Amino acid sequence: MTVQSKVYLEIVQKIRSIIEEDELRAGDRLPSERELSARLHVGRSSVREALRALELVGLIETRRGEGTFVKNFYEHGLVQLIATFLLQDEKTKQGLLQVKTLLEKDAIRLLCQDGALWQALSSEETSLPASQHTFWKEAMEKTNNYLLYRIWLIVSDYTSTLSFDVQLEDRELYLKIYRAIKNRDEAEALRLYDAFIKE
Repeated sequence: MTVQSKVYLEIVQKIRSIIEEDELRAGDRLPSERELSARLHVGRSSVREALRALELVGLIETRRGEGTFVKNFYEHGLVQLIATFLLQDEKTKQGLLQVKTLLEKDAIRLLCQDGALWQALSSEETSLPASQHTFWKEAMEKTNNYLLYRIWLIVSDYTSTLSFDVQLEDRELYLKIYRAIKNRDEAEALRLYDAFIKE
């Protein structure tokens, strides 16, 4: 690796760090090239190249006349594209589903400890797979563990590309799990979860 490419990669990493430090979310605007150049003590041309690299992998997007914005790369097919290369063997697929199961069971434990509640199964939600994703997404958010939430999002997106991903089709079972969490009955919530995983 040349010195020039090493510096370039460091700038990319520093910009990613700024996104995290400033707690920027999808849709938020990044500091301008001039501001980034001043914060990082590097030339604007170097900042511009680093931004292009981040845009290429789908982490940011440039809107003409508006600026550069953080992008929700989960919605743009990047995960699905990578999945076609990574998820080739059954062992890897099974391992991924196991990780997803462990994350969801840990979320149940955390929610039962905290007694956190959320609006389960909104009335307008009609697609059962979508309901499943909504249920767990909101559960993960309510754990107040951002890292757990982010890891689950990535794993969930990967498993959605699998033909044998577990889909909970019993709407009533969602409500039973929700009620068990509401009552802080960890054992019952986990029993219900295990019941549908084994189906």
